[in-house]
Amino acid sequence: MANNAFNLGSFFVRLFFALILVFITYNPSDYSFYQWMLTGLKTGFEPLMAFSGIILLIGWVIYIRATISSLGLIGLILAFAFFGTLLWMVIDWGFVPADSIDAITYIVLSLLSMVLAIGMSWSHIRRRISGQVDVNETDDELS
Repeated sequence: MANNAFNLGSFFVRLFFALILVFITYNPSDYSFYQWMLTGLKTGFEPLMAFSGIILLIGWVIYIRATISSLGLIGLILAFAFFGTLLWMVIDWGFVPADSIDAITYIVLSLLSMVLAIGMSWSHIRRRISGQVDVNETDDELS
């Protein structure tokens, strides 16, 4: 039987893969799927681009469905409000200059990864805090 125990390491694994998904899809450098597609549209679309796009799309669907399912609309609004005000404080306190587009973009992408990782982990966290089980879980998944 598989060990379904959730711990801090489990969260960081989810965060790691969320960071990879987000930063491979887009980042301010010239090394992202977005930039690759832009050059591909000019030079010619390749099967590897389509295959990579499908893999990224699968990853996004998995993360977004789990996040929406776990957090719901109110949870998503609260998560984005929390991280948005955190970013606002960091800029207001002068840790990051407001005119540094690249730095702010990297922070926003990291915060998006955090929301996705929290969404992937929230059912486990809520079960630990409250002892309540999600409706879509079965007895087989809990034992």
